[in-house]
Amino acid sequence: MPESAASVQPYVAELLAIIDRTVPRLTALGDEASARRPSPGKWSPREIIGHLIDSASNNHQRFVRAQFQDHLTFAGYDQDAWVARQRYQDAPWRDLITLWASYNRHLARVMASVPEPTRTKPFARHNLHELAWQPVAASEPATLDYFMRDYVGHLKHHLRQILGEV
Repeated sequence: MPESAASVQPYVAELLAIIDRTVPRLTALGDEASARRPSPGKWSPREIIGHLIDSASNNHQRFVRAQFQDHLTFAGYDQDAWVARQRYQDAPWRDLITLWASYNRHLARVMASVPEPTRTKPFARHNLHELAWQPVAASEPATLDYFMRDYVGHLKHHLRQILGEV
């Protein structure tokens, strides 16, 4: 990372700590438990981790593109369709964990590399009222810093569905 570990944004340090804490716990779930859906129509742990991989993938390009444009407007995606089409339910559990952890470590590096003026610049034009886990009203300005922090909140929300406390 370009900044020392002591100077990175708190949400970056938190993301890295979450990965380190949760990988062993996710691995311990095993193949059978990771494939179990809590109820009909709900995602299994495999599908939740698959969704978090999709979230990392989509937000990766958003966080990079935001540094080259004068707005925070990005395409969305049909989360349920992405999970179904990629057949995360049938994917090897350890492969999903490895991809999720690696992608999020990379995303932490991306987040840490964004210069402070770019992270904190307010944008009047955005669609975080549609994309963010905790939306920002369309009438209020939004920052990339908020969006990256929101990403970590979203990740924690879904990990709690699998593990309880993270």
